[in-house]
Formats: sequence, structure tokens, C-alpha cells
Amino acid sequence: MKSQLKLTVTHHVTAFIFSPQIFCQESSQLKASGFKSMVKQFKENVKVQGGVSQSSAEGTTHSLTDSERIAFCDWVNSSLEEDKDLNELRLLPVDPNSETDLFKKVENGILLCKLINLSAPDTVDERAINIKPEDKMNIYLKQENQILALNSASAIGCYIVNIGPEDLMNGTPHLVLGLIWQIIRIGLLAKINLANVPGLARLLQEGETMDDLMKLSPEEILLRWVNYHLEKSGSNKRIRNFGNDISDSEAYAVLLSQIAPPQFGIDESPLRESDKMKRAELVLVNADKMKCRKFVRPSDIVKGHSKLNMAFVANLFNTYPCLPPVEDMEDEEFEEYEETREELTFRNWMNSLGANPFVSHLYNNLHDGIVLFQLFDKIKPGIVNWEKVNKPPFKQMGGKMKKIENCNYAVELGHQLKFSLIGIGGEDIHNKTKTLVLALVWQMMRAYTLKILQNLAKSDKPLEDKEIIAWVNEKRKSAGFSRFVRIFSGFFDEVYGIFGVKCPSI
Repeated sequence: MKSQLKLTVTHHVTAFIFSPQIFCQESSQLKASGFKSMVKQFKENVKVQGGVSQSSAEGTTHSLTDSERIAFCDWVNSSLEEDKDLNELRLLPVDPNSETDLFKKVENGILLCKLINLSAPDTVDERAINIKPEDKMNIYLKQENQILALNSASAIGCYIVNIGPEDLMNGTPHLVLGLIWQIIRIGLLAKINLANVPGLARLLQEGETMDDLMKLSPEEILLRWVNYHLEKSGSNKRIRNFGNDISDSEAYAVLLSQIAPPQFGIDESPLRESDKMKRAELVLVNADKMKCRKFVRPSDIVKGHSKLNMAFVANLFNTYPCLPPVEDMEDEEFEEYEETREELTFRNWMNSLGANPFVSHLYNNLHDGIVLFQLFDKIKPGIVNWEKVNKPPFKQMGGKMKKIENCNYAVELGHQLKFSLIGIGGEDIHNKTKTLVLALVWQMMRAYTLKILQNLAKSDKPLEDKEIIAWVNEKRKSAGFSRFVRIFSGFFDEVYGIFGVKCPSI
């Protein structure tokens, strides 16, 4: 059985991410109350399904559409078409016209692991995947792959509570599509940042600073990007969403004419077509010339399918951003906004627990305290008195004080959990003082991880570091290693290649 333990050691912290078994076992014991409150949807081409496995909470409902299934099939086929293993095992192509083929192809876990590596390269060491022909894959090998896939998905920030290996092996449609969408979304939005696209600074509006830009979610940045090119073209069209505002295809017609290289000969001619469906098809013909006809069909544009249209725009941005760097900006200014490995680890941990809103920038998304309260409630259910929490939206007048009050309460909760928070106040969190925010978040992540270990050990006492080190050494010994760990500090290189998400089976 593959047992993974990823230990990320930085100059500030030793952060633990135990999985896949630990997270999968823990997940099966948790309740996702957010799923239970989902509104039932009865729309054309929408199927509503409930939880199936023990890991899927009873009473939950999930909607899935044929459009999404088809879009995901096309993306998998085009993005992984050169993968040798998937082709040899006949896992590709996935038939978008079949209602069942995608769910059959994910049964053994190989396709999901490959898709995760597409979105977050090198997350899974492919030596850890059981890659065998179907007639040599038993249920245990498939389960190992699915556990590895779930663990890896969690490590990159997917919310996998109530999804178990059996759900994926059974091809439970709403759970498979939900997980695939999270994986695809993470990959599409991963490069929408200043480090990868310094020209994002061009999206600043009058009176804004780079900090203001960093407060925006990736989706909000994409909306700005579209509007930037619309304005640059001289068009009066502006969009505020990926639904109704793009349903007439006008924004797309103008956007493609702006970002397409000259050799494609793309102009705004689709605007001469008055029929919305035909105009959408003409827009997608142009997108096809740019090799960007992904995720949406004409009907998805006309009906304003927000999820798929956002994915379509994100793919356009990643392929043709057309945002030259701002000449008068120094490299040091960009370095300030580059995400460190430590920050990414914490952010992915938060998102894997279902943080709402999705944490796309660590410090900006914590400065009002709301996400911190959600995490404290995971660490010790019931510790947060939600009547004391100031909830968004925050008014312009007095909103800052409400946020600081939240952050002060978050620090108070940390003290209740015996965290070392000397010199850390709520204002430090609100002001995004990096070292102090990291000090708090590390202790939260450590407390959560130790709680999981304590639950799995069925112990009524918190585990001590020496007990964890003993467990690590036991695993190293069983793997045939002669060197052992004495303290946490400084042994990252020793452990990472053995227990990490990226390692082969031990």
C-alpha cells in the first residue's frame, strides 16, 4: 500500500501533510454541511444525483450537465493526447458522445493522476502509479491509485471531503465531474499572477496599487483582462460576469480580434451575424484557428454557462495574454508578489478544507478573519462563537474596524488553543504582516494535522513530536533505509523522497 507523508520544512516551519490514507480516512468521518445545503436544480440537460458511497454524505444533491462532461472530455483528450501510457492502455481518447466512457476511464485512477500532473506538474511521481493493463489491475491496485489521486488532489488545493476511492472506482458521475473540474480549474488559474505575467500591472485602474490588484480573485482578473482588451479596441462593450454578459458573443468577437496573432486573419466579422447561435459558432471558428476552441460550444455561450465560459477565457489568457510588461516597474516590485513554496503549501491546505472564499492569495484572503474562523472550526469544532463574528459584506465606513475585530478574535482563538502568539495582534493579520501571519497559520496547520493523527490513533491525549518521529523511523526502517530521524529540523531532504506525494510505493 502506498503510504505518503509530505513534510515541508522551511526556515520558519515544519509543516505536516499526512496522506493519502490519513486524509481519506479522516474525510470519510467528516460531514460536509455545505453540500447538504445545495439547492436542487431541475433544468434542461441537468441531472441531479445524491451521494452514493459511505464517504458521500446522505441527503446531498449534486447537479451535472452534459455540457460539462463533454467539455471535460475534450480537454482531457487534447491536453493529454501525447501521453504514452494513456494511449497504450487505451484510456484515450475519451468519447465525449458517450454518457459513460469518461466515468469508466477514471476507474483505475491512472487518468486522474495524469490530469493532476497536467494542472500541477510533478505533484505525483508517476513511479508511484500502478500503470498496468486492465486485465492485470485488481481492485487493490486501483484503490491505491485512487487514494494517490485523492491525496494529490488535496495537496494542490482540491476539496475532497465526501469523495472516497470507491466513488471514483464506481464512476459516480457528480463526484467524478466535481473533482475533475476542481483539478482543471486549478491548472487554468495557476498562472494568472504577476510572476508568470508581469503585464498584469496594465490592468490597474486609476488610483490603484499592486496590492489592489492582488486582492482580486483570478476570475475577477480575467474579467478585467477581457475589459482591458475591449477598451483597447475602442468598443463600448464591458462584461461583469461570464454568464449573461457574454451570451451575445460580442465580447468574444472583439477579444479574439485583439489577441490573435496577425497570421490568423481574425477580425470582428462575426458581429455582422445577427443570430446569436450562428454568431457564437463564428466566434468558435476563429478560436479554432488559434487552437483555443476549448470548453464551450455555441449553446454554452448563448446560454451563458458561467463555469465553462470562465474556463474558455482562462485558456485564452494562458495562450495569448497580450499584456507586455510595464517598462518602469522594477524586478524587486514583482518579487514582492511571488508566492513562496511555504505560502502555496498553506494556501492549498486551506482550500483542501473547503475555505470559502477560495484562497487565491494568502494574505489578502485572510485579512478579514473569515477564512481563519472556518479553519479554527475544523481544528476544534465549536470553538468559534459565530455570533461574535462580523460577516461580509463589509461597509466602506467602519468596515476596516469590523475586519480588525475579527482578526483580534482569531488571535484570541489561537491563545485558547495554546498557540505561541507573542507580539501578534489582529491588526498584524489585517495589515498582512507576512511573518506574523505565517506564524499563526503554521500553528493552525500543525494543530489540525496533530488532531487528525490523534483521531487515527484513537488517543485521548495529543501526540508528541517524539511519537511522530518514531512513526517516521518505523516507516523508513520497513523501507530498507538505515539512516533515521532524530529531530524535525533539517531532515526534509531525507524524508521528502520517501513519504512525499511524489514518491514511489514503500
